[in-house]
Amino acid sequence: MPATLPPGLPIVPEGPSEPLPFTGPHGFTMSADEFEAAVQDALDSIPGKLARAMDNVAVFIEDDYVPRPGEDPDTVLLGLYEGVPLTERDSWWGAGSLPDRITIFREPILDICSSREDVIHEVAVTVVHEIAHHFGIDDDRLHELGWG
Repeated sequence: MPATLPPGLPIVPEGPSEPLPFTGPHGFTMSADEFEAAVQDALDSIPGKLARAMDNVAVFIEDDYVPRPGEDPDTVLLGLYEGVPLTERDSWWGAGSLPDRITIFREPILDICSSREDVIHEVAVTVVHEIAHHFGIDDDRLHELGWG
């Protein structure tokens, strides 16, 4: 992990044992460790100036997104940003605020990919997309920029 990113990223919730590699119905098989390495590589590729501008954000890897009450139960997400974008923080924001959270979902990404190169590309796009939300860039603008 380069010194420009907060230590301990990405964060993978620990379970009782290493899960088996996941393969979706049409997806690519990759171990949890290999996927974590792809996320780490994507984080390492963030330009230093941008990485240093990130503030109080943690990156997690989880198997799949679980829709919340009231959401469509068939919702599929590759990544999720939860927090207060840098553009919306005020002077009181830092007083006891929990870190923003970026979660990258392994199973949906593997499910849409057919090769290791596809996974690496999709992880990189998803990481950039969620970090952009941390900087206050919305989905419409990300789609205009080709990071949708």
